[in-house]
Order: sequence, then structure tokens, then C-alpha cells
Amino acid sequence: MKMNNENEKLDQLFENFDNQWDVHELDSQHSDRFSKKLDLKKKKRNYSFIYAVAASVVVLLGVSLLYRNNDRPKELKFASKETKQTDSIFTVLIKNELEKIHEKKSPENEKIISDALKQMKSLDSDYDKIMHELEVNGESKPIIYAMISNLQTRISFLQSVLQRIEESEKLKNLNDEKTI
Repeated sequence: MKMNNENEKLDQLFENFDNQWDVHELDSQHSDRFSKKLDLKKKKRNYSFIYAVAASVVVLLGVSLLYRNNDRPKELKFASKETKQTDSIFTVLIKNELEKIHEKKSPENEKIISDALKQMKSLDSDYDKIMHELEVNGESKPIIYAMISNLQTRISFLQSVLQRIEESEKLKNLNDEKTI
């Protein structure tokens, strides 16, 4: 009985709204126009998706070429086997020290690292000049000594920067412990 009562109440409620409902029939061309608009939107979306994929592929290719060129070691075509070996050994050591420094990067030691990288650019520039001299004038003791000295200086510099960063971190940890 209760169900019937509820159904009657609902019927009475909707009787009052009979004149307010929108019951007009749509014209026959309405569905055709709607379908055409949907088709146009689908076509536009497909092209934009294709453009987005193409742009992504171009960016990825550009980035991969950039990294591939930067990672390729400088070849010393004009140098002896011993000079090439020396250069490659020192280059690996320098690269490892730079990676260690980048791993230590934090807001506290960011200034130290940025200053160190500026100094490294200067040392790299000096090294490039030495390599140019080696290429132009050939191998001679002064040029080889200058090359080795530059490589040793860069490694020593990077090691001292790492040591300074570690000392800075120890001081920060000690200060943190004292405040607790």
C-alpha cells in the first residue's frame, strides 16, 4: 500500500508540470548537422595528435643527437698512442669527479658548485688551447707537460671542491645536531 501511495504522489507531482516540459520535435536535419559537426571534430583531433607525435619525435631526435655529440670524447688524431692514453685516463678521472660533484648538489652548496664549474670552464679553455698547440706544432715535451699539468690541476681542483663540500656538509650536520 505504501508503494501505491508513493506512485500516486509522484504522478500528482508531474501532472503540474505537463505544460512546462519541452516536448517539441527536432527538425529532421538536426541529427545530420550534429553528425557532421562530430565528424569535423574527430578529424581535427586526429591531425593535432599526429602533429604532437611528430613534434615529440623531432625533439627526441634532437636531444639524442645533442647528447651523442657531447658524450663523444675528443679524438687526438694527431697525437701519439701514449698521449692519447694519458688524455683518456685523465678525462675519465675528471668525468668521475664531476659526476661526484653533481651528485652532491644541494641548495646549501650550490654556490660552491657553480663557482667550481666556472673555474672548470676556464681550465677547459686552457686545455683546448694546449690541444691546438699540440695539433699545430706536434708533440714536444713542453706541450705534453702543459697538457698533463692542466689535467692534473683539473683533477686536484675537483677533489678539493669535493672535500670542501663534504666539510660544509659536516659543519651543517654538526650545527643541526647542536640545535636538537
